[in-house]
Amino acid sequence: MARHNLGTVISFEVTRTFKKKQFWLTTLLVPVILGIVIALIVISNTTTSSKVDSQKDATLRFTYSDASGRIDPTLATAFGGTVVADEAQAIADVKSGRSAAHFAYPAKPTKQATMVYGADLGIFDNGKYSSVATQLMVASAQAEIGDQTLTGLARGSFQVDAITYKDGAVSGGFLGAVAPLLFLLIFYVVIVMLGNQMLTSTLEEKESRVTEMILTTLNPTTLITGKIVSLFIIGLVQMVVFILPVLVGYLFFRTSLSLPDFDISQLIVNPGQMVVGALLLIGGFTLFMGTLVAAGAIMPTAKEASQVFGIMMALVFVPLYAASLVVSDPHALIVQLFTFFPYSAPVTAMLRNGLGSLGPVESGIVIAELFILGGIVLRLAVQLFRYGSVEYSKKVSLRTVFARSRG
Repeated sequence: MARHNLGTVISFEVTRTFKKKQFWLTTLLVPVILGIVIALIVISNTTTSSKVDSQKDATLRFTYSDASGRIDPTLATAFGGTVVADEAQAIADVKSGRSAAHFAYPAKPTKQATMVYGADLGIFDNGKYSSVATQLMVASAQAEIGDQTLTGLARGSFQVDAITYKDGAVSGGFLGAVAPLLFLLIFYVVIVMLGNQMLTSTLEEKESRVTEMILTTLNPTTLITGKIVSLFIIGLVQMVVFILPVLVGYLFFRTSLSLPDFDISQLIVNPGQMVVGALLLIGGFTLFMGTLVAAGAIMPTAKEASQVFGIMMALVFVPLYAASLVVSDPHALIVQLFTFFPYSAPVTAMLRNGLGSLGPVESGIVIAELFILGGIVLRLAVQLFRYGSVEYSKKVSLRTVFARSRG
């Protein structure tokens, strides 16, 4: 019977939510906006690419003076340049519109600025003058050196691959942090999307005055458990809807969106970090959802309950203000406080777990703390809902609830 009731609650809550137009409007709003943004970027980049392709064969006609003696005349001619002796006249020709541009290379290019004079082509197109002047000097320097390898080394055009070790094994570095930090992302998404809904889910029955009827046929524990499970299912649907346009954009429009080609096979997955991350996610979810259910059971209206939601959101985001300290000094006092304080522990511990600074002992303490306290809060939430579900006009007194439960 209990299992049947639990299934009934889950089915009812999921179906009721999916039938609400507001749910789908809210859920689809983000992917629709992302789709529009992706489409605009693709169209813009396609137009820009076409413009670049149409202009790639065009040459910039300019004059130049070279006090350094470093500019190769042959290359300058290929770039569209003509050397002049009278620099003042060349600048005057640019001002009057008789010449498109003039480059004045100084005697000491590394210590003095190269002056570029040109006709105004607009904020974005004016940059091509400096670009051509720079390319001509670089090309001339490369031609003077004569050795392409030496030229590349001088410009810093060489690759460095770093391998670091931790406890005798190759550490993952950034690629090793990506996978466990996904649990932190999921935690934020779930809490932000479902927190307010969890807070008000029990209030809907209270405000509609049907809780007395529900509790005559359904155990409060079954009801609360069913609501939590149903919200988790709803959250999975929302995450799939949110992720879908991102995947479509990456798979089919990666070039147009100028996205990096990320090789998933290069990710380093540490099984221990993944297990710890999953347990921290489940424990943190249990604690926060249990707290929100308890708050919803105490408050008489959704308006008053929303104040509690604001406080919970603040507790979720406060650890991010110390993120730089978590990275640089994970054993600092403030980081330790955030790690072990229950309502900042999930975020801080998952962040430290991803960065590899959360030790096994600390992991065990935080996980045990979250699960134990989460279970206590859920049990308290059930008690508050049982005794506070019929209190419609004022906040439920915790003293009264505990007195009744003892009696």
